[in-house]
Amino acid sequence: MSNVHTIRNLTTLVGLRSTEVERLQTEMAEKTAVRERYQKNLERLTGLTTSSGASGALHLALSVNCGNFKQAVMQIADQHRTDLYLHEANMAISQQALNAAWARREVLDQVLTQKQKTVATEQQRMDAKRQDELATQFWFRGQVK
Repeated sequence: MSNVHTIRNLTTLVGLRSTEVERLQTEMAEKTAVRERYQKNLERLTGLTTSSGASGALHLALSVNCGNFKQAVMQIADQHRTDLYLHEANMAISQQALNAAWARREVLDQVLTQKQKTVATEQQRMDAKRQDELATQFWFRGQVK
């Protein structure tokens, strides 16, 4: 019965590893969505700084205000770029964790599959031996009469 317990334990471990992989995949999907939001925000901010206002007819105070606005938007965009780079570095770490968890799950799955094959082969061998013994008993009974 040790083989049955081993297979059951391995199946449980594979299930736990699969759950871990699914959790990490969900986390990566969330992080990808956040990255896309950062990128879209950066595009919008860049659009705000590159849009041209009315040409030379602006009043001096309005021109200064427009310059201050563009400078503030550029600072926000720079902060967003920094945040995006940090987020992408975090995503790379999460991707490595996902890859490692997937590899651990695959190794356990391979061990489980090999153990199941070994148990099935052993069971087939025992069944064949039992059938041979029965055939031998029937043959002896036929000889004794």
